[in-house]
Amino acid sequence: MANSTQLARVIVRQIIEAGVTDVVVSPGSRNAPLSIAFYQAAEKNLINLHVRIDERTAAFFALGIAKASGKPVPIVCTSGTAVANYHPAVLEASHTNIPLLVLTADRPASLRRTGANQTTEQARIFGKAVRYFADVSGTAFPMELPFYSLQSGPVHLNIQFEEPLVSNDDARWLDGITQSPTPSFNRVAPKTFHTKSTRGVLVIGHDRGGFSAEAVKEFAQELNWPVIAEDPLTFESAVRHASVFLTDPATVNDLAPDTAVVIGRTTLSRPINAFIKTARKEIVIDTRLATVDTDRVADQKFLALPKLDIAEPDENYKAQWEKYAKSASEVITQFSQWSEPLIAREIAAHVRSGTTLYIASSRPIRDIEGFAAPRSGIETFANRGLAGIDGNISTALGIASQRKESMAIIGDLAFLHDLTGLITDEEINLTIIVINNDGGGIFSTLSQRGVPGFEKVFGTPHGKDLAAIAHAMGIPAKTISTSAELKNEIQAPINGVRVVVVKTPDRESNADVLQQLFASIKALH
Repeated sequence: MANSTQLARVIVRQIIEAGVTDVVVSPGSRNAPLSIAFYQAAEKNLINLHVRIDERTAAFFALGIAKASGKPVPIVCTSGTAVANYHPAVLEASHTNIPLLVLTADRPASLRRTGANQTTEQARIFGKAVRYFADVSGTAFPMELPFYSLQSGPVHLNIQFEEPLVSNDDARWLDGITQSPTPSFNRVAPKTFHTKSTRGVLVIGHDRGGFSAEAVKEFAQELNWPVIAEDPLTFESAVRHASVFLTDPATVNDLAPDTAVVIGRTTLSRPINAFIKTARKEIVIDTRLATVDTDRVADQKFLALPKLDIAEPDENYKAQWEKYAKSASEVITQFSQWSEPLIAREIAAHVRSGTTLYIASSRPIRDIEGFAAPRSGIETFANRGLAGIDGNISTALGIASQRKESMAIIGDLAFLHDLTGLITDEEINLTIIVINNDGGGIFSTLSQRGVPGFEKVFGTPHGKDLAAIAHAMGIPAKTISTSAELKNEIQAPINGVRVVVVKTPDRESNADVLQQLFASIKALH
């Protein structure tokens, strides 16, 4: 038997025995030993094999599976540029501590720097983005795969395969294999947070610092402070529309806290970040303080949700928050102009309970934060590690592959950026809502608005019929432009993959609508 086949089988067997349930493979020659071994395992129902022709798509798809399942997911590719296409998803996994097991096939080290075809320096290609790296070569031997390192992010094994790459198809090497439960990791023992502050606020970042929604909800309930949640669809008790009414400096001054406890990162709203800085003390709770955020500044830092030794909160302070939230809610609830804020409000209100919702970066996630009313019954995901617009379709599909019914909200540029993600033959139930403002709508709400050359280098209009593009790729699609149509599409059963393009007013008009809403809310105070 070929050495490469033996090595691949040893690795695959150990992965299965560790309780891994899914693997994502991209086609290639040098990775044939691994691809064949995983295929044989899938034929015996020992692992779920997913195949994606585009390595960038494959890595983000695996990222979605890992997010939804909580388990490590191996990704397998051939040598050369294929490896580099994993880098965006590896970076996202690194900044969110997601367990991607990156298995890159390589030529023997003796061929490096010799001009050999499809051979480059793959060793340590991901730099500090991985928690562990090994350049694996030689004959087969059981190795201690770095599952412990996966608890804090991606791991890279670069595996040198010598020819021959294909051996016999005897699958008896899988006989007697036993699958262990998914590896569990030791967590940091909780310390105690002591404070006499009665005027405190809890700010919860979108990914909750790596903690479960249930654990954070329990912590928030015990703390009993006003809650600002970047993800209001997970925290029903969150203050309504805080990122909107905190755009007013007078309101910020009135509500300035003595202490702000921040769980995870606050990466969405500039008003929220500015508000946190008004606190006399800032407390940060995030697992990434030990990995990628080691230089983050705070008065006190915790790697785990701490025990609480706190004073009774000031009820008058909590009443102030409710007053501002009520005023903002009155304006937002009564608002009826077809626009992106209204679209976000309607999606959040009408998506059916039990649906898993993926929210892309840029404007969609900010509009959900600002204009969605807090509710329960929805499980949400987003790529907030580096907040890129790449890989959003693929990540959403990966998540949806682990759930019964899912929905994704994606901007038009993010949709175009990841079109190859639509190439799938799996039975996945996902409705993709594409907010189409024909370009980079977020820039019309930022400081770049109005600079010379804005439309060419920031607005970037594409002028494409997105529904037609989806149709061309074999995906059912339609374009809508009214609230009634939107409500019908949101509440429709989710069967298979389909695309709903929501046509919005032009980007400049939408930016003006946001300013008008902010002004209307400010006028009530």
